[in-house]
Amino acid sequence: MSRIGTHKERHLVSRIGWLRAAVLGANDGIVSTASLIVGVAAAAVQSSEVLIAGIAGLVAGAMSMAAGEYVSVHSQADTEKAEIERERTELATMPQQEREELTQIYVERGLSEDLARQVADQLMAKDALAAHARDELGITETVAANPIQAALTSAATFAAGAALPLLTVLIAPGAWLVPVVAVASLVALASLGAIGARTGGAPIWPAALRVTFWGALAMTITAAIGRLFGTVV
Repeated sequence: MSRIGTHKERHLVSRIGWLRAAVLGANDGIVSTASLIVGVAAAAVQSSEVLIAGIAGLVAGAMSMAAGEYVSVHSQADTEKAEIERERTELATMPQQEREELTQIYVERGLSEDLARQVADQLMAKDALAAHARDELGITETVAANPIQAALTSAATFAAGAALPLLTVLIAPGAWLVPVVAVASLVALASLGAIGARTGGAPIWPAALRVTFWGALAMTITAAIGRLFGTVV
């Protein structure tokens, strides 16, 4: 008698939370710090001043990313908790209406009325709150907001991304500082886009080209502004 092995699938949706924060942090670290360095360097200032400006940008950006992610994701988490508490109250005070609500959700997804009611009854018998949180509110443990994780990930990845253009300032000759920082940063952005896409199971080339384009645009604009103000001053 043959046994059918269990088919195990590896879904990438569980990576969405930390992957979004990590890619956003590293991408922002490279783009903002490289743009700052290119803009300041284009104003024809000393390399030491460019480095100081870059370090200040790294620290300020990392703190800003952490604070912004924490506040944003914490607000999402508060909303999710409030929705779940409201659902808990409704389940306690009007269970029949909630059962009918869940039944209609399954009917709209394609089940017959009788089968939808059976599914709703069985799921509510096991864990009514989890069933409503998942199928009515769209909240699951996999995608639940985690503000601390998002804040720390964003700060750490921003600092890691910002470190690349800073290291380039230390090794690039003064006359070649702007092109070397720009090229190194664009290569890093393309690699980051490709890695993020591969990790999330998305097409690689569109992601790499997208982040490279916006990074090049940001550095071009800041270089133009730096050169303009450097000439005027």
